[in-house]
Amino acid sequence: MTDHAMRDSLLETARRMNDIGLNQGTSGNVSVRTETGYLITPTGMPYDDCQPADMVPMTLEGGTTGPRKPSSEWRFHQDLYRDRSDIGAIVHVHSTFATTLACLGVEVPAFHYMVAVAGGDNIRCAPYETFGTAALSDGVVTAMQDRQACLMANHGMLAAGPTLEKALAMAVEVEKLCEIYWRVLQAGGGPLLNNAEMTVILEKFKGYGQFAEPAS
Repeated sequence: MTDHAMRDSLLETARRMNDIGLNQGTSGNVSVRTETGYLITPTGMPYDDCQPADMVPMTLEGGTTGPRKPSSEWRFHQDLYRDRSDIGAIVHVHSTFATTLACLGVEVPAFHYMVAVAGGDNIRCAPYETFGTAALSDGVVTAMQDRQACLMANHGMLAAGPTLEKALAMAVEVEKLCEIYWRVLQAGGGPLLNNAEMTVILEKFKGYGQFAEPAS
C-alpha cells in the first residue's frame, strides 16, 4: 500500500469510528504500522477537518515528521508496535460502555463465550495513569499481553489487529460485549464460563471468521 493510500485509510478509519458512535469529537486516536514505524492521527484536530496530509509519520524511537503534532497518546501505540509484531493497527476510543466499565475499574470476565474474540478468558483493565505517560503505556502493554483489546481505567478502550479494518472491528465487538456485561451487572450478575470451556472456545476461535489467525 502506498503512503497516500495508508493515510487515506487511517483517516477513513478515524472518521468511521466517530460516525458509528464508537468515539466522540477529537478524543481517541488511530494508528497503522508502516515500513519505517507507524502513522498516527494528529492531536486535537476534528477528523472531519483533517486531510490525509495531516496524518503524522512516527518512528519506533519516537521521531516524527510533517506539519502536525501526533496524538498525545502516541507512546502506547509505539510501545505496542515494538512489543508485538502481530499488531498492524491500533484503535483507541472512549466508547460509552467500555468506558463505563473502565471507570468502575473492572475487567470483562468470561460471562459470554465471545469474550474469547479478544484472545483470552477475560478482557483486562489496565490501571489508571495520566494520559500520554510512560506509566500508562506500561500498563497497557501488560494488559494487552496475549490479547487484542483491553480497557483503560477511568479512560477508555484499546483494540488492535493486523489491519485497520480488523482493529476497528475488534473495537466494535468489545464495545458490544461491554454493553451486554454492563446490563448483566444491572441484573445482579450471572454465572461465568469455566476455564475448561474457555480453553475449548479459544481453540475454536483460531479459525473464527475475520478474527482468525493467519495461515502459517
